[in-house]
Amino acid sequence: MKIKIAAALTLIVAIGFTIIASSPKSSHQEMIELLQQLNKKNNDMANPFNPEVKIAYCDSLVKIPPNDQDSRLLSVQASLLIMAGQEEKAVSIYENIINRLEFMPSDRLLSDVGIAYMRLGERSNCMLNHTGSSCIFPIKNDGVHKLQTGSRKAIQVYKTILKVHPDDMESRWLLNIAYMTLGEYPQNVPKNVLIPGLNADSVAGQKPFKDIAKSLGLNVNGRAGGVAVDDFNNDGYLDIVTSAWDLSDPMHYFENNKDGTFTDRTEYSGLKGVTGGLNIQQTDYNNDGNIDLFVLRGAWLTKGYGNQPSSLLRNNGDGTFTDVTIPSGLLYFHPTQTATWADFNNDGWLDVFVGTETSTQDMDGNSSTCMLYINNHDGTFTNVTKEAHCDVMSFVKGVTSADYDNDGYPDIFISTMTGSKYLLRNKGIKGGKVDFEDVTQKAGFAQNKERTFTTWFYDYDNDGWQDVLVSDYSFNRPLAYYSAAAALGKAIPDAGNVFLYHNNHNGTFTNVTHQVGLDKVVYSMGGNFGDIDNDGYLDMYFGTGNPDFRSLVPNKMFRNDGGKKFIDITTSSRLGNLQKGHGIAFADLRNTGNQDIFAQMGGAYIGDSYTSSLYLNPRSNNNNWISLKLDGVKANKAAIGSHIKLTFTENGVKRSVYKDVNSGGSFGSSPLRQEIGIGQAKVIDDIEIKWAGSGTVQHFTNVSPNQFLRITEGVDQYKVTQLAKLTFIDKQDMTMCMPMAAKTN
Repeated sequence: MKIKIAAALTLIVAIGFTIIASSPKSSHQEMIELLQQLNKKNNDMANPFNPEVKIAYCDSLVKIPPNDQDSRLLSVQASLLIMAGQEEKAVSIYENIINRLEFMPSDRLLSDVGIAYMRLGERSNCMLNHTGSSCIFPIKNDGVHKLQTGSRKAIQVYKTILKVHPDDMESRWLLNIAYMTLGEYPQNVPKNVLIPGLNADSVAGQKPFKDIAKSLGLNVNGRAGGVAVDDFNNDGYLDIVTSAWDLSDPMHYFENNKDGTFTDRTEYSGLKGVTGGLNIQQTDYNNDGNIDLFVLRGAWLTKGYGNQPSSLLRNNGDGTFTDVTIPSGLLYFHPTQTATWADFNNDGWLDVFVGTETSTQDMDGNSSTCMLYINNHDGTFTNVTKEAHCDVMSFVKGVTSADYDNDGYPDIFISTMTGSKYLLRNKGIKGGKVDFEDVTQKAGFAQNKERTFTTWFYDYDNDGWQDVLVSDYSFNRPLAYYSAAAALGKAIPDAGNVFLYHNNHNGTFTNVTHQVGLDKVVYSMGGNFGDIDNDGYLDMYFGTGNPDFRSLVPNKMFRNDGGKKFIDITTSSRLGNLQKGHGIAFADLRNTGNQDIFAQMGGAYIGDSYTSSLYLNPRSNNNNWISLKLDGVKANKAAIGSHIKLTFTENGVKRSVYKDVNSGGSFGSSPLRQEIGIGQAKVIDDIEIKWAGSGTVQHFTNVSPNQFLRITEGVDQYKVTQLAKLTFIDKQDMTMCMPMAAKTN
């Protein structure tokens, strides 16, 4: 242990940070100070996502005559002000530029002015006067802007652009959205630029979700980041932890008060000062029964600015966390937002595989490979990447693990922005050693050369074999263009599709994207899956976007229709937030058996920050469910990677539902307590648990549904956990946010 700490401190010194040897600090304080130093270092002109420094530089140049008359410099200054969230100043500068021009403004300048007005409208309404319907596509009811100046002026600009360029899809989309914010879509949109059907709601039976994060004090205003929902204090009730990507952005820990409210316990928990994080995952790395956190940092930041540490935060079991990154041996300085925890060598302890980003700009000494750390069972980890043959070097955006070939050992899938996919099969060597072989070509993934982002393993059709989802992220225009083209029925092949690969049970996969109806424009930055209607088939919610402010497109919700196709229910579910989305978690926060959805919102720039959302499930049917919390003994304590199979008879038909224990998608973490729908079944004939690592198989028969069960490996009797059904009150309309069926139970 002392050797590992010494090596870690040597590494910190080597990269240029100060360690005061005469004043020993805890590893927790060391990390906080390290993050502060990195944040200061990254406050630099060359940092692509730091507009504030560039604004100060532009200000200094503008004051030097005759630069105060230089329209190009002023235009750059205005665009930077938009990034910094200073829309009024930006609009004033743009108006000044246009008023002085003796000729028609350029297309680029007009486009910049249009989005500045749009952002002004969004700031005045969706952010400063936020309601549960703010920026929900299609915009209606109390989502309509009360302060209309921004959208009205944006409409004037886009009309001007479209007179000259009637085929400008991007401007056409934004024009239609602007009319929508005024409550004037479609009736007042000029017929020649109208995109019809944007407010169509053709899905029957789907009730709308409702965002009540503001009423519960959960509406953190932040940039893109992560969320982990789980029971962090072991009281049976689900808590919420959030993060945002910049090193100046704080984490937040919201403790469930068990009465329909939450308390921000960030400072008490020790998370104050632990900043940054595009993603959060939960784990139990030391098998003590307390859910720990892993915070991932540095993604998207090239030129060395992304060389930031991740954080392993040990749950102390008393409501507090301690950063143990340095003593655990997990201190590294590579850009990442993605990792996967699994017991790769089946020894009963969780290991971690980390995907890192290497771009063409990072080949000058800042390159890195993916990393595999094996758990030493003493709170430390050993890097075995090279020996395990998993040292993939790419701009990795997503990694996920599961036992795709059902041989008892977890495998790895890797999604990248360089176009390559990687399926690494675990060779299953006994004795603790881990080795992988690249079976990408054999499995059928090599031909997909699209840049991709969000990814996960799951069994979408309940055939007992893990399938692969990976989301296309290839674009060369703002995403508004693709959304407009799709709405108008224009051909845009594979533009932001969600690629779905069906497991053929023989080591190969088939691309079924078109067959299942996922050939839609999505462009997922984050996402997760869950079962919102408890039919036993996994649905999906995606946070969408990219750093461009013109990428004003809705987040997307797809309902799984019997494992045969996916139906876009974005409009009817009222989940189509136009602001950028990232970390997503599905969780039964009210203990009613219905999964709500938490979305960590916001983009890359401080001007693109947005409030997080908690969407309450309205419960559109009376399907039944079961909730299972598994405790490993020979398996890892959190039971991550264990296989669950539920068998039951529904309407005279016998069927099974399969679910692996994990936190869901690759961006955002759902509870490790598995929440599984069983449709109309009145009894579960059999619950089969195949425990990760140990391979132990247990069966529990004739189980009544709609219960919270705790199952311990090797113990023949499950325990029933009694949890109070919680009521969340929406203070905006003072309604009780609990499904009617649950109220009458």
